[in-house]
Amino acid sequence: MKHQKRIWINPFTMTIAGLCIGTIARLTDIYAPNIGDIFSQVSIWILFGTCITLYSKNRKAAMVNVLLFCLGMLVTYYVTAALTDGIYGWPFIIGWTVFALVSPFLSYAVWICQENTLLSKIISIGIIVVSFLSTMILFDHLRVHDFLINGILFLILFLQKKK
Repeated sequence: MKHQKRIWINPFTMTIAGLCIGTIARLTDIYAPNIGDIFSQVSIWILFGTCITLYSKNRKAAMVNVLLFCLGMLVTYYVTAALTDGIYGWPFIIGWTVFALVSPFLSYAVWICQENTLLSKIISIGIIVVSFLSTMILFDHLRVHDFLINGILFLILFLQKKK
């Protein structure tokens, strides 16, 4: 089953997925603010990046896939924001662009989580801690969906078969 998932995770599909999700994220900001709040959280993007990385065929592919997904998402999010006369600031654009450009290095670290080592466990715990802390620092409190997102992260990082 994991092999079947890897077929769908390639640079082309990750670019398309990023482009689609960027548009969806912006439109939910406008038309479904409660769902839009989820896409505004760092934790959902950590979850997406973790899943893309762990289901990519190798470390290099994971790094490329995550970068293209993030860049695709950014392009369509801000193009859609401009087309809908959305309010957005340069600090957000710069922050998310830096996140996208750093994402291949984060993907490299996430790839290590597939190993059965102490380092992989430390990185896995770190991913979940950063996910929780980013929500608390940037958005002041945890919501139900934060526990769901981090529960999924836990399942993926700790209960999957290790190499």
